[in-house]
Amino acid sequence: MNAATLDARETRDPAEREAALLAALPGLVAHAKAHSPAQAERLAQVDAAAIGSRSALAAIPVLRKHDLLARQQAARAAGGDPFGGFAASGWSGLHLARRAKRVFQSPGPLYEPQGLDEDSWRMSRAMFAAGFREGELVHNSFSYHLTPAGAMMEEGALALGCTVFPGGVGNTEMQLQAMADLRPHGYCGTPSFLKIALEKAAGRPLSISKALVSGEACPPSLRDWFGAQGIAAYQCYATADIGLIAYETPAREGLVLDEQVIVEIVGPDGVPVEEGEVGEVVVTSFDPDYPLIRFGTGDLSAVLPGQCPTGRTNTRIKGWMGRADQTTKVRGMFVHPSQVQEIVRRFPELGRVRLVVSGEMASDAMALRTECATPDEALRARVAEAIRELTKLRGDVQWCAAGSLPDDGKLIDDQRSYR
Repeated sequence: MNAATLDARETRDPAEREAALLAALPGLVAHAKAHSPAQAERLAQVDAAAIGSRSALAAIPVLRKHDLLARQQAARAAGGDPFGGFAASGWSGLHLARRAKRVFQSPGPLYEPQGLDEDSWRMSRAMFAAGFREGELVHNSFSYHLTPAGAMMEEGALALGCTVFPGGVGNTEMQLQAMADLRPHGYCGTPSFLKIALEKAAGRPLSISKALVSGEACPPSLRDWFGAQGIAAYQCYATADIGLIAYETPAREGLVLDEQVIVEIVGPDGVPVEEGEVGEVVVTSFDPDYPLIRFGTGDLSAVLPGQCPTGRTNTRIKGWMGRADQTTKVRGMFVHPSQVQEIVRRFPELGRVRLVVSGEMASDAMALRTECATPDEALRARVAEAIRELTKLRGDVQWCAAGSLPDDGKLIDDQRSYR
């Protein structure tokens, strides 16, 4: 094994990698049809044995997150499978082939299973590229509550042989005390929390020298700021549904794709675009517990030409380049237009609304602007509580004059700078 890579797969001939992924596709489709009821319905007209090329894969319609959410909601309303039939693992009563280790809730709410396999989200590859090594202590500040991010990072660290401190979110002073007492080698979590922690340390020396950050954008300016504090911070691109998709290397040239996914960059019609063109990131995962085929992430990116100078031979993408829809991330949590619509449904007196995300990364703010004709403080408090309940985030409620909000159909307006 190359000491600079996790395993030999990262440096194999690209043709060998492509052949291995395509050879595994028919088995994945057959498994999904046999063990995932929703995929059996979705792929009813698909001959699994014939899906052995990228062109054949591209003929399958893209699975959108809002379609997955709608299917889950309908199934739960009918008293059925909380996964909407997309999972192949669960627990007693769901009549699924495999047993899930955990089940998580993401904003929506969307439910995702975790299988029994070690490092089932494959995060160890990104952690190794960021410099984490066996025997080191990792301070994990991703959430261990409801959402899978904390478990995703922890399992990757454990697979490398690291020890993990489960910091979770919030309690900044307590986490700083733990960092001072335990002297961890590395950090994983959102870049915004790392910045907050370093600023609140107020000169107290921290032992952290490396970080794997995710959940929100980490622009070059923030990466350089971390470097000035003595921390080499690397990004990874992962989702609760898929796990690791791509990761940054010491070359700092885009993100290298994970070895166990097929990634396509597609246009609005779901057809792959030419190399270098910007499009939506669509991923096919070989996870036997949650076999998602042509899953549309809603994120925009583009393929970078050439190979990584570190010797890794897999395709590289430019990283996060925006959203194909209005969905955005605030402090590591997705905020969906459907959540804003739910607030309007609960409070029809609000009139036209617009959720505005402003500020800079690591110090962003969220505010619901509304043309309410009858504003009062009691209503403001109730709406703010609904925002907190639905998005798991705090947001201000701002009264606006009638006709002052743009009539452009947009419910979420991300005004942050990503430079």
